[in-house]
Amino acid sequence: MSDVIKNAREIIQNYDGPKIRIMEVCGTHTHEIFRLGIRSLLPENVELISGPGCPVCVTPVGYIDEAIYLALEKQCVITTFGDLIKVPGSKMSLAGARTEGADIRPVYSPDDAVELARDNPDLQVVFLAVGFETTTPSACLAVKKAQRLGLSNFSILTANKTMPNAYAKLKGSADAFLYPGHVNAITGNAVCKKLTEEGVSGVVAGFTANELMTALAVTIDNLKKGKPFFENCYPRVVKDEGNPAAQKLVDSVMEPCDTEWRGLGIIEKSGMKLRSEYADFDSRIKYSIPSMEGRSNPACRCPEVLQGHCKPTDCPMFGKACNPLHPVGACMVSDEGACAAYYHYGPSIGIEIDEEM
Repeated sequence: MSDVIKNAREIIQNYDGPKIRIMEVCGTHTHEIFRLGIRSLLPENVELISGPGCPVCVTPVGYIDEAIYLALEKQCVITTFGDLIKVPGSKMSLAGARTEGADIRPVYSPDDAVELARDNPDLQVVFLAVGFETTTPSACLAVKKAQRLGLSNFSILTANKTMPNAYAKLKGSADAFLYPGHVNAITGNAVCKKLTEEGVSGVVAGFTANELMTALAVTIDNLKKGKPFFENCYPRVVKDEGNPAAQKLVDSVMEPCDTEWRGLGIIEKSGMKLRSEYADFDSRIKYSIPSMEGRSNPACRCPEVLQGHCKPTDCPMFGKACNPLHPVGACMVSDEGACAAYYHYGPSIGIEIDEEM
């Protein structure tokens, strides 16, 4: 055991103050903390809760309905990252639409979708642009490339989101946030520092055992002082200024807009849409998509999980009616989803899973 982990472990396990709640904003943090066995080290008065850090999980049902509309009504080829295909819409998932004849194709990057459009001028190709600050630049590059190539058969359906206003929306949900290192690598730390003025505390965390244990220890140590704080525990990747080139790229192609988050509702200026000069590549404009509110399964508790109001195991469907093969909610679908993490790693800390599928 390294000295770093040993010291961090002592701080964590020796904490004997009032109960504290720390929210893992990042879905990858949730999975890594489970995988590394860190939850089993926590004293009873330290609770880790999951937040809205999984882009697929916070994508609203109405967005899936829009994608299905484009696939079935407009006969577009839908290109997407694979974990979005099984997310339930109001009536079906993209996988369900595929059984009805829709052309749904998983891709590794937005550029793959652009190449598909270039090589197949007779197809109308739509890329489902879902993600936070980390993946938005690649969608912007794809749009710029399509414009440069003069492609009239490529567009994107945006569900890109930004984290700052979500943090503000979740104020009071936890005593401190574990901020997602990959997001801060793009945005920098200015927003998180400013949030301390509003009483919001947090620590930027990396993804190794050393980095996660250090971030938790620093969080606990600071919480004992009783004052709002911010610390960057991922300095090898996250710089105060972030990535100016990525910021400039996104700002040149997209602009902020109000958008819906699953579980959090409409959050002002927390989404990104294409600027007017790129309207030809905006699927909603190009295909005049009608307004779609979306209807989720009322028994699904994903919205509450994403707000930190309950744990996946509090949902009566968890591991039973809802499992990775037959997900009822988005949090069970994504590799970054909290329900998926609890399902895959829960037995290691005593969570019972119904294996009869």
